[in-house]
Amino acid sequence: MKKYFAYILRCADDTLYTGITTDLKRRIDEHNTDDKKWAKYTKNRRPVALVYSEIYADRSRASQREYEIKQMKRDEKELLVKK
Repeated sequence: MKKYFAYILRCADDTLYTGITTDLKRRIDEHNTDDKKWAKYTKNRRPVALVYSEIYADRSRASQREYEIKQMKRDEKELLVKK
């Protein structure tokens, strides 16, 4: 069964980036090194570091959670990261 992750990265400029993936290690490596698979937002904010993740059984729920996190204010995201 495939697992999906909703995740938050802290960028070099201290901003937060939220995304989803099926492979956290691979995706973080792509954010940090791969110029073909990087997210536009993180390309110029490298290096990035994983600061938070949640696991889901299906893509739909992971995408919903990604949206919820993106709607949060920064201080709410910081609280989530600290948990």
